Amino acid sequence: MSEPITRRQDKKTTSKRKTFLKVLLLIGMFLFITVGGTTAYFVWKLDNVATGSQQELERGDKSEKRTEAVNPSKDNISILLLGEDARPGETRARTDAIVVATFNKTEGSVVLTSIPRDSRVEIVGRDHLDKINHAHAYGGVDMTIDTVEQFLDIPIDYFVKLNFQSFVSVVDALGGIEVEVPFTFEEKDTNNNWITLHEGVQTFNGEEALAYTRMRKHPQGGGDVGRGQRQQQVIEAMITKAASFSSITRFDDVIDAVGENLQMNLSFGNIIALHTYAASLNNIEMLQIEGDNLMLDGIYYYEPKQESVEEIRQRLRQHLQLDARVVYNDKPEEIITTQN
Repeated sequence: MSEPITRRQDKKTTSKRKTFLKVLLLIGMFLFITVGGTTAYFVWKLDNVATGSQQELERGDKSEKRTEAVNPSKDNISILLLGEDARPGETRARTDAIVVATFNKTEGSVVLTSIPRDSRVEIVGRDHLDKINHAHAYGGVDMTIDTVEQFLDIPIDYFVKLNFQSFVSVVDALGGIEVEVPFTFEEKDTNNNWITLHEGVQTFNGEEALAYTRMRKHPQGGGDVGRGQRQQQVIEAMITKAASFSSITRFDDVIDAVGENLQMNLSFGNIIALHTYAASLNNIEMLQIEGDNLMLDGIYYYEPKQESVEEIRQRLRQHLQLDARVVYNDKPEEIITTQN
């Protein structure tokens, strides 16, 4: 068995490991906060995107693990971030990226928990152990949320699903991105044509960026871990490029590209409420579930360690303040019990 993946990353690593949470917040806040006179236009534009991206869950607007619905403007909340690598023509694909973001209103803090896509867990509604990314292929967002809720023992209040295919449109709308390629390799694009990506600093168009993130089988590629690192590298390059210019036309194209590949149950008002966490984006706490490589019947799985899962469950429940706790004032006899 291989060495387990480290659960916590230090602050320096955290600042580099930008996730598509930052893409959502960048596009949803940076654009209309920093572009001055165009604020009203982008508010209108983003409102249209949020409305057009809405997907209702079968359960309604409240997790079964909540006694009442939450409000991002005043409550601690959780958001499930899903990256779907659906090819053209696919209506329901596996999720290549699964990240749970929890937000603590009092602290103004954000915790991101990455769930390896090959994690062997019980799929709710299927009654057997399987890779967690299969939940979306079996039952869409609803089954994925149910499975994650059971796995981490927390409510999932909202979700955001972004198709990695949008990388092509977004990167092209940005006018390309600059990425340092560690070694030369070939990978197919969305049209099944081979693309050669050369070692060194390169300027990628959309197809090249997507091919770079998808590469997984090269001997030097690092498998799924390496693939995840390349996805983060491309997302960071996208954020850097988006922050480097102020062309209204290009921002308009970026918003359109995201809107066409985005599904969520966050309203425009919910997104605006997340602005209070903007100052925390460079100091996000990153959690990673420890586990081991496992082969069963010739199929690879990532086997989570139960003690790691339990530790992360406790941390997330604490961050969301789900469990009743006692807080002592100056006088020991004065006890305040927080609400679930």
